Amino acid sequence: MRFVWQFLAVMVVFAITGSAVGAVKDNDWLSLVVGLTSAALAILVYAWVVRRTEHRAALDVAREGAVVKTGWGILIGVGMFGAVIANLYVAGHYEIDGLASPAGAVGLVGFMAGAAVAEEVVFRGVLFRIIEERTGTYLALVLTGIVFGLMHLFNENATLWGAIAIAIEAGFMLAAAYAATRNLWVPIGVHFGWNYAAAGIFSTEVSGNGASQGLLDTATSGPELLTGGGFGPEGSVYAIGFGALLTIVFLWLAHRRGNIKPRSRRAAPVNSTVTLPR
Repeated sequence: MRFVWQFLAVMVVFAITGSAVGAVKDNDWLSLVVGLTSAALAILVYAWVVRRTEHRAALDVAREGAVVKTGWGILIGVGMFGAVIANLYVAGHYEIDGLASPAGAVGLVGFMAGAAVAEEVVFRGVLFRIIEERTGTYLALVLTGIVFGLMHLFNENATLWGAIAIAIEAGFMLAAAYAATRNLWVPIGVHFGWNYAAAGIFSTEVSGNGASQGLLDTATSGPELLTGGGFGPEGSVYAIGFGALLTIVFLWLAHRRGNIKPRSRRAAPVNSTVTLPR
């Protein structure tokens, strides 16, 4: 029941905040404010529902060290996507023609923050964390990563290849980041940094949702295997390679820190109860 209540609570927030951010996406400054407000609301609701259903504080979103952890995550996400773009640029498949829309880049901060926080709360905070308790770290990583990839099939220019790429480079990698750090701040930072670099800085397609008017005026061309085609650089073999490498690094850290959980061999007590949110 705690899984049900937590999932329902965060999905309601996901739907409401997603609609709110989408409604103001054409106004850069409103996008910034509404997006950041949506991100804060998602964290607050997650912390509340965990406290009510598990009778404990949600330590994975504790305020202590949140800024530093999120900052490191952002650096990793931006660096990872920057490495993909650097490879495309050197290969002659990515061009920069000057500045595009600095104001658009500001608005995308809120838009991408709202999306990153909502998705991490749903997929890593609830799905991965609770499934991991019964299946162990590795199986939970694979299952939630696949679901995360399949979710992107609903995007406008989605492809099966793109969904597979997202599952590997993002679904697996972000779950591994959570396992390594046991907090949501680092995965949120990585997720935001990746998405913001793609749209807000390099003005590329993001998961098949269309190219955004970010900071730079750019053009991408070349083989879909390298550029990702209409799905964007997330469908590139470069992105898959860097994502897989980072997954390995995070899992190594999780092993080193003793954060890998084995598959549970015990069933939950029959008389266990959960306090329902009121």
